[in-house]
Amino acid sequence: MNDILVHSEAVLGSSFVSSRYLGPGESEYRFRDVQNGKPLDSYRPLNHLDVEILIKNGNRSSDWSKILVRDPFDATLIRNSEFAGLVRIGRLERVVLEHHDMMIPAGITMSRVIACDIGDECAVHGCNYLAHYVVGDRCILMNNDEIQVSDHAKWGNGIIKEGESEDVRVWLDLMNEAGGRSVLAFDGMLCADAYLWAKRREDAVLMERFKEMTEAGFERRRGEYGVIGAGCVLKSNRIIKDVRIGECAYIKGTNKLKNLTINSSEDERTQVGEGVELVNGIIGYGCRVFYGCKAVRFVMGTNSSLKYGARLIHSVLGDNSTVSCCEILNNLIYPAHEQHHNTSFLIAALVRGQSNMAAGATIGSNHNSRANDGEVDAGRGFWPGLSTSVKHSSHFASYCLLAKGDYRFELDVPFPFALVADDAARDRLDIMPAYWWMYNMYALLRNEAKFLARDKRLNRGQNIEFSPFAPDIAEEAFTSLELLERFVGSAWYRAAGGAEAMVEGTDEETVRAKGRELLVGPKEEVDSIEVLAYGIENSRRRVVIQKPRRAYKAYRHMLRWYAMRVLIAYFAERPDVGFQDASDVLAGARVREWENLGGQLAPRDKIESLVAGIRTGAINGWDEVHAEYARLWAEYPLDKAQHAWATLCDLLGATELEEQVFAREVSRFMDTTRFIEEQVYLTRQKDYVNGFRKATFRCDDEMRAVLGSPESSAFVKQSRADMERWRARADALLGRLSPGE
Repeated sequence: MNDILVHSEAVLGSSFVSSRYLGPGESEYRFRDVQNGKPLDSYRPLNHLDVEILIKNGNRSSDWSKILVRDPFDATLIRNSEFAGLVRIGRLERVVLEHHDMMIPAGITMSRVIACDIGDECAVHGCNYLAHYVVGDRCILMNNDEIQVSDHAKWGNGIIKEGESEDVRVWLDLMNEAGGRSVLAFDGMLCADAYLWAKRREDAVLMERFKEMTEAGFERRRGEYGVIGAGCVLKSNRIIKDVRIGECAYIKGTNKLKNLTINSSEDERTQVGEGVELVNGIIGYGCRVFYGCKAVRFVMGTNSSLKYGARLIHSVLGDNSTVSCCEILNNLIYPAHEQHHNTSFLIAALVRGQSNMAAGATIGSNHNSRANDGEVDAGRGFWPGLSTSVKHSSHFASYCLLAKGDYRFELDVPFPFALVADDAARDRLDIMPAYWWMYNMYALLRNEAKFLARDKRLNRGQNIEFSPFAPDIAEEAFTSLELLERFVGSAWYRAAGGAEAMVEGTDEETVRAKGRELLVGPKEEVDSIEVLAYGIENSRRRVVIQKPRRAYKAYRHMLRWYAMRVLIAYFAERPDVGFQDASDVLAGARVREWENLGGQLAPRDKIESLVAGIRTGAINGWDEVHAEYARLWAEYPLDKAQHAWATLCDLLGATELEEQVFAREVSRFMDTTRFIEEQVYLTRQKDYVNGFRKATFRCDDEMRAVLGSPESSAFVKQSRADMERWRARADALLGRLSPGE
């Protein structure tokens, strides 16, 4: 009989929690009474006149004594409805609730309400089955087929309730299809939490602690009621089951919502719309999910969007992200991710944020190896171009731009800001390190600005470093300098002796020294040799470094810009600190290992201390872990300033900085601001002098009317103003420094 059981009518609305799960003196309303939030003595039973009016208006209840109300109560506003179990109804007067130009009278009509608490001045109309929910004040519930809760509801959290077996626990298989990095979702989960859990699989004690902390963070006893927060609007939904909904959410036309927490507040309202199916997940504040999206086993961060049929499965999507049309499976995606195209596909990846997936990108068809256990690890700013496919397993440094192509071999690209291109005609891989700095300054600086502008979060659980000029990428740049020295030195020895990169008797430091000499020497000496890279592609074909000399200088230029920008900001925030005082605080060895913790940066040794505290129980519970993230973020400005100071020392080849040398670097910084200002303009100007771009316009006047001009570009103006502000800061700092001899 399809598991259909037959009960007496008296069962309806009672025995929500089996007696075997209730302690001595406990009732099935033990949680509901607390969740209600109103004084229970503010409710009264129905009087005879109330009951008479309710019956006259076509209402029915098996026991009218179980209907409690709050005054003022107008019984005429309840019509053609059925009630079962204990039902509490808040204040009900002749008022009209307006939402998006739709006027809905308060009251309950054409609905079946089972063991619910309905808030003050609510409009509940056409709800065929509303069971075991606490509904907040001034909510609109209209034309919903099914809204109900089971006694073992978990609200999308990866826990099990008392009496349940372990096999019903819901895991998220992040970063790897084969499930070797599974984590448990929970309300409040940050990308940093998922990263620590998924990445440190070798630590069995830590894995068990994470599971214990998740279990301890939520109620394991049965009988919690569903909550629909105050000011919510739910209309024309089919199935909503085991869903906890925050205040002021707007949910309309969904097909199925099951086992979810939907966070929402008056200031950060979440909207879920037409044709959506969401199962086993957590949705952050201020999110938007519309138009046929499917999400299963997932976490969505604050201020993120799923639109136009997007699929999000076994994945964590960070804050401030927008995903449309595409398919995303088995991923951990840090904040500020953009993926807008029906033909894009992302699977089994750790994407460290500020990323953009172009149309046709398939990262990746994970079954391009003997098993479906390959992974991709992509640094901040990852940008695969149109119709790009990548073979698992691959790793990319920050701000790696992949030109359109079919990358048939695994890649490990260590160069940040690089342009990578598959040269199929010559059967080789070309890499241009520091491409963004040399040729795309407009996009590089605009990225930082747009990520900051799009960060509308009020509830900032995860702190994020949006600047590409930060310690993690600076360390990648230092690594790139060493690699360029080695590759260029090896190329010179190979060209001179016809031997392999390392000839007999030539150690690596000698090779690097020769590379350094060539990279800072005359242009012709490097241009005359082909510079090959090793260990970057899993193939026997050539990997050619394009413009190595210019890239070398660009990385050093970027590192100087990063260091001085951080240090000038440090002094600007401390107007009473002199050079020597700053030197005493900031001087020290450069911290070379940094961790990108869900978009937040911290020295790796501090992360190791955090992990050690979790293992031992000194840090107990996710709230304490998040407090530690906040502490690390508070320390980050000083950590970054110390790293910037050490970066400048290393670039200058000095163990300590002299004030006159520092003043000279401040002056050079001002020159760099002018260089950046010019490069931003020139990068944008390319779009206006391109003859093919002009081909669709009758004349220059029409083109300017449609596109404007580079001078009128909002970001060109903004960058000019930003550079002027930096020059003013630098000039003020020069005035504080002692004049040179």
